[in-house]
Amino acid sequence: MDIKTQIRALALEHGFDTAGFTLPELPSAAQEGLRGFLDQQHHGDMTWMEEKASRRISPREIWPEVQSVIVLTQNYAPAYDPMEKLSRKDMGNISCYAQGEDYHDVIKKKLKRLARAVVDKFKCDVKVFVDTAPVMEKPLAERAGLGWQGKHTCVVSREFGSWLFLGEIFTTLQLPPDTPETDHCGTCSKCLDICPTQAFTGPRELDARKCISYLTIEHKGHIALEFRKAIGNRIYGCDDCLAVCPWNKFAQTARETAYHARTALESPLLAQLATLDDANFRAMFSKSPVKRIGRDRFIRNVLIAIGNSGDASHIPALEHLLCDPSPLVRSMAVWALLQLASAQEYSKIRDTHLPQEQDENVVAEWKGKTA
Repeated sequence: MDIKTQIRALALEHGFDTAGFTLPELPSAAQEGLRGFLDQQHHGDMTWMEEKASRRISPREIWPEVQSVIVLTQNYAPAYDPMEKLSRKDMGNISCYAQGEDYHDVIKKKLKRLARAVVDKFKCDVKVFVDTAPVMEKPLAERAGLGWQGKHTCVVSREFGSWLFLGEIFTTLQLPPDTPETDHCGTCSKCLDICPTQAFTGPRELDARKCISYLTIEHKGHIALEFRKAIGNRIYGCDDCLAVCPWNKFAQTARETAYHARTALESPLLAQLATLDDANFRAMFSKSPVKRIGRDRFIRNVLIAIGNSGDASHIPALEHLLCDPSPLVRSMAVWALLQLASAQEYSKIRDTHLPQEQDENVVAEWKGKTA
């Protein structure tokens, strides 16, 4: 067997679903796309994208010795339709990729074990990366023949649909590149049309500042009023554009059990989530990617979902959170209260809490203004 065939076999043995090979180079379209994304400020709070842009554009700037990139995938397709839960106003909807263990940890361990096997067998140097590193992995996956970058900007595979995690091994081995995958989206625009906040400015063009995944995960501050209703019951991420992809008809439920949904995270009740303090939040989301946004931002998201629930039975819990130490939490508790309480009840609660409030964002919410 040639080296690539042997590495592919090792990749399957180590739990990956596919492996491809490419040169450490990005097409000019990918480079220009990143520059345009940053120039238009579509990255929002994600300043690290701008700070490390030169490294993203040039893999060799990350590691000058690299000669080839081995791109690995893991399928994380859920066993259910993620869209079904959006109508459940009593529960919080967590993106299906985050209902199991944190894929960063799972993939990094597998990458390290596979890289060690490659080093032992072929006497080369390697470095491993998951998506926390400044690697433009989607264009690399496309060039390695593993899928194409769909109109929703994520990689689509004819074998696994839109449900793929990516990881890379940079190596000093000189390996012939695989044939790049071609675009199979055709005229379909389902992923663009379904976006609740119209975050796509065109095919493969995303304004992250409007994306629910960005707003509920990456954005650290107050979520703008214009997006709150559209968020619905999504408390961590959004799967809509991925879930409607027609190529998912070929998807297979993830064989990696670490990605299977935990029972507690499949259909968590908003009423219970709203009571989480920091310790209970950390315990509930141990080994989950949800844990990284912290309790306050998570409760912010939960309160938006509560405000969209139409269920006035949440009002006592909201009153309790009006005294929360976090202005972020207090602010969204005010907004949720405004959605659920009668005008008379809201006025009474406001008269009690507004005089004591010091944070200008929370005061603005009490006065019916956008934070």
